Amino acid sequence: MAYDSAATRARLIEAAYGEFVAHGLAGARVDRIAKAAPANKQAIYAYFGSKDELFDAVLEARLRVLADVVPFTPDDLAGYAGALFDAFTDDPDLIKLTQWKALERPEASAMERDNHLAKAQAVADAHGVGLEAGMDALMVALSAAQAWVTTPASIRNPGDGEEAARRVRHREAVVAAVRAMTERLLPPAAG
Repeated sequence: MAYDSAATRARLIEAAYGEFVAHGLAGARVDRIAKAAPANKQAIYAYFGSKDELFDAVLEARLRVLADVVPFTPDDLAGYAGALFDAFTDDPDLIKLTQWKALERPEASAMERDNHLAKAQAVADAHGVGLEAGMDALMVALSAAQAWVTTPASIRNPGDGEEAARRVRHREAVVAAVRAMTERLLPPAAG
């Protein structure tokens, strides 16, 4: 049987995702990741160099998947926020992973900085405003999209059996809020 390094790397990324979501970077253990993969622990170091670099690879891979699932629409931030809301509520582990990153390594990586600046500039260009306004609008849209997942469960679901209906209403509120913000702060998108 031939050794498939791409498959091993993919298994390590997937196993590491679960480990980092559950335990964060500091609490994650390479032994558990290797066992869950299943792979040799040394493969982690061979493919990624360190646990920190594996964390970066996992985060980058998950953000690429998110970008494929939710295309960025700088001329329709409300629609983008709604689509992000759906992705985050369908897979809240991505928010957990980014929260661990923010807690344990709050500095922005070059990839994060470049990604967010490019999106903010795209918003600014679409609406004919400066970069600061694009950054503010993007921040509000991203924050609104994450609100359901980051809000305490007792608010999302107080035990009345209405969580599904509440989720639908909250999504509508996210889209409406981002739409109101863009209408107030940004000129209509060009084109």
